[in-house]
Amino acid sequence: MHAAPPDTGKITTAKIVLHPRRLTQVIGATLLAVLISTCAFLSHDNWGTGGLLLALNVPLLVSLWCVRTGRVSTAAALMLVSITVFMGYMAYTSQGIHDETIVAFPGVLMFASLFGTRRLFLGTLAVMTALLCAIAIVNIEGIHVNTLHPVTAASIISLLSILFVIAFFVWIMASDLRHALARLETENERIRESHTRIDDLAHHDALTGLANRLLARGRLETAMQIAQRDGHEVGLIFLDLDNFKAVNDSLGHAAGDLLLCEVAKRLTSIVRPSDTVSRQGGDEFLIVMGGLSNEEAAAATAIRIIDELARPFIINGLEIFITSSIGLSLFPRDGADFDTLMKNADVAMYRSKDAGRNAFRFYDAEMNTSVVETLHLISGIRTALARGEFRLHYQPQYDLRSGVVVGAEALIRWRHPDLGLIPPSKFIPVAERSGLINEVGAWVLNEACRQARAWQDAGLRDVVVAINLSPVQFRRDDIEREVLNALAAAQLSPSSIELELTESLLIADSKHLGPLLRRLRDMGIRFSIDDFGTGYSNLGYLRRFEVERLKIDQSFVRRMTEDVNDESIVRAIIDMAHNLKLETVAEGIEDPATLARLIEMGCQFGQGYHWAPALPPDEFLDYAQKASRAINHQLVLIE
Repeated sequence: MHAAPPDTGKITTAKIVLHPRRLTQVIGATLLAVLISTCAFLSHDNWGTGGLLLALNVPLLVSLWCVRTGRVSTAAALMLVSITVFMGYMAYTSQGIHDETIVAFPGVLMFASLFGTRRLFLGTLAVMTALLCAIAIVNIEGIHVNTLHPVTAASIISLLSILFVIAFFVWIMASDLRHALARLETENERIRESHTRIDDLAHHDALTGLANRLLARGRLETAMQIAQRDGHEVGLIFLDLDNFKAVNDSLGHAAGDLLLCEVAKRLTSIVRPSDTVSRQGGDEFLIVMGGLSNEEAAAATAIRIIDELARPFIINGLEIFITSSIGLSLFPRDGADFDTLMKNADVAMYRSKDAGRNAFRFYDAEMNTSVVETLHLISGIRTALARGEFRLHYQPQYDLRSGVVVGAEALIRWRHPDLGLIPPSKFIPVAERSGLINEVGAWVLNEACRQARAWQDAGLRDVVVAINLSPVQFRRDDIEREVLNALAAAQLSPSSIELELTESLLIADSKHLGPLLRRLRDMGIRFSIDDFGTGYSNLGYLRRFEVERLKIDQSFVRRMTEDVNDESIVRAIIDMAHNLKLETVAEGIEDPATLARLIEMGCQFGQGYHWAPALPPDEFLDYAQKASRAINHQLVLIE
């Protein structure tokens, strides 16, 4: 046996009973009992027994010294051997098996079972058995007959001393065991809590506390098994928050996390207790709905979600408005396993985004076809860039009062060799989602600059080319370098181009965009906001970014002579622009009445089918030159 190792938090029997302090207490109590008994026998002139008891103190003191020097196992063994041999000898020489020392044997055995090794315990038990058997045999055979002595005060004191030592040992042993059991119960409780926590982390989202993807998968599979048995349907809702990135970028990720937690609370309050709300990561959520009788029940839940999330959230004292796009798939109609239903709900969710967001869509086969078509478009865009299938057409921009062509908006066209003309509204969003818009945008920028230079060389010197840039391009760190390289490659003055930005870009990327726009503006590049009036349309970013022009979206301009509301919107935009010393460009002018009304309102520039659609480069050059000659001819006639 060795000394007990330091406590490491593990609860074992050895560490409880082999503590040096406890062994010291037991040896000390035994020494005290021996001394009391010694004094009792000596006081009754029993010098033989008193002398033997004094002799017993020697091995007990040696045991105590062994404990103090760290040899705990040696001390325990020495104590056991000494007491056993001594008690056996005392019984043999005194009253035999009737001697009070025999009472100490059970206590010695308990001590041996806890403080000693198994070998020492069995050895002690064997010695005790042998001693008792020997005493009995010698008495039976008459070899040595023990006689009973009358009860004396010394014998009572000796018996009580033995009893109290055993009682003390049993008490401290029971106390240690109770303490160990309490510690063990505490440890078990901590382990149970740890297991519960581990299980919780394995199946729940750490931020919101909602079920995670793993638990949602299990719940859906269970719901599908029940639905197969009962003939019901299971709905899977895939929800994505619209423009959540703008919240993170403007208010910080801490505010974004608070918003996600509030969204989780609202979703949980909307659905049935039997439904499962799960967070997939980021701003995406899944909802498993079992026991549906028809798709109308799933649609009703989707509508409630859209309405509930449209209410403002109060985050850090600020009102935040956010919407959601939802896709739904149904078991067994749209898939027979989790992965298929999840994929189809994801496809449906993107369809709701394409439909304008803040909406829901069910999955159908047409959507799957749309996904395949998107993949073909991505591959086709790469091929078109390599084969030079893209072209730029240019729509003239007029000074409304003078009728002079002052600019041209560059518009991309793609004539696919098999599919024919593919409209920008179809392939530009695909290019943005796939990241190919960076390559497409770089090509547009270089081609527009090259064409502007070619027109200047042909004598068309006063036309500014307006180039649309995707927000995805502006989020790249090298957009400034791309613009400068395009101008340098075409040997074109920065004042010859105008870059058109979207309102969503100005709102979402204001910190990054401000310094960039200032640097480009200092070089002489002009900026305009495209499709003004359809986005956020607030004065803050107009003042902060100091753009030169607002392009009024054609959806207002085309109906302004028929709808007083659209006319009011156009007038308000023009008046606001004048107050901010900004120029206005009206898109979609298609008739003389609209043109006249815009001139009356003070709009400076415009473009539309009233004059010409977007034209190929050569046709635009001829058109602009003819328009210029016509204006000059009119001036001559006036003179």
